[in-house]
Amino acid sequence: MSKIILFNKPFNVLCQFTDEGIKRETLADYINIPGVYAAGRLDKDSEGLLILTDDGPTQAQISHPKFKLPKTYWVQVEGIPDDDALEKLRHGVDLKDGRTKPAQARLMEEPCDLWERTPPVRFRAKIPTSWIELTIKEGKNRQVRRMTAAVGYPTLRLIRYAIGNWTLEGIPTGTLKETILQENDLPQMPPPRRPKNKNFKRTPKRHRNNS
Repeated sequence: MSKIILFNKPFNVLCQFTDEGIKRETLADYINIPGVYAAGRLDKDSEGLLILTDDGPTQAQISHPKFKLPKTYWVQVEGIPDDDALEKLRHGVDLKDGRTKPAQARLMEEPCDLWERTPPVRFRAKIPTSWIELTIKEGKNRQVRRMTAAVGYPTLRLIRYAIGNWTLEGIPTGTLKETILQENDLPQMPPPRRPKNKNFKRTPKRHRNNS
């Protein structure tokens, strides 16, 4: 069975085990388990669920876009999105690298028992903030931030809550939980497409001899 590590990545932690440049916090500052590697990425300025595993094929399955594992984010935005903005998020918004696929989007209350971010989020005193739960099945660069900005509500704080069946439940920031890959955790790999044979010709049906 593949080992699965669920890690609640803090803000400003690099999603890698080494930093060749300026000394910054990396996964090595929090995870002391040899032989595990991140399955996918999470930006330095984002928080929340990161999955690591000790199995290469499992790592590829979790991160490969063909599997389309849904990823759910808790997004604190500037302002209070109206129904029109939420509908745009649900149906797809136009970004510089193409239109996003349909997503699930709804307003939510601030998450219960939410940890303090270090450093804290900077707010504009006269502008209210709100939270959106957003679920997507693709992974364009900084997609969630660009989606909320495209509909007029810039992201202030971004927390990935779930990937597929895995969630942050019971995992405080900066800590991890070890588990084992279960049979229903990953969808099956889609069958490979059969190559088209340009020289293939369909054999015509023979007519029945009714004589």
